[in-house]
Amino acid sequence: MQDNYLFLLNNITTFIFDVDGVMTNNTVTITPEGDQLRTMNIRDGFALQYAVKKGYKIAIISGGKSESVKSRFTKLGITDIYLGVSDKREKLEEVISAYSIDPKTILYMGDDIPDYEVMTMIGLPTCPKDACIEIKNISTYISPDKGGEGCVRDVIEQTLKAQGKWFDPSKINDKHFTW
Repeated sequence: MQDNYLFLLNNITTFIFDVDGVMTNNTVTITPEGDQLRTMNIRDGFALQYAVKKGYKIAIISGGKSESVKSRFTKLGITDIYLGVSDKREKLEEVISAYSIDPKTILYMGDDIPDYEVMTMIGLPTCPKDACIEIKNISTYISPDKGGEGCVRDVIEQTLKAQGKWFDPSKINDKHFTW
């Protein structure tokens, strides 16, 4: 399956990501107050904001409800952040309809059973190295990186490189590198 993913990268206009297990590793620390603390990869964050500035549509669809997670993505320039989603298929259909997106142009990265159905509805299903076997079986591309350890950067960087939109050393001082 992974043979054709490089060709499919040329068609991608939209990235949709799950959070827990994709943007974060599978470890959650619970504070005495009951808050759940997650760790996110800074290079994933750079790639997300860079893709936004390059004109890609990015959406987050997650069952989790953390306001700190929402704040992080908002600071990266992502406006379509859907947390507490119990039916990811329904939310994906809403996003597709709202922006008139061709599902074939969507790269979705998920890691577990709640992502299964939506991953069968889009053009390029991907997952981190440590995704569950059911998700690996339907993924066109499996990142060599684990969730929370650069898998998001991996797929964004590959897509932008395939489309000639990745880093250009002659433009090192352009506004695409602001945080």
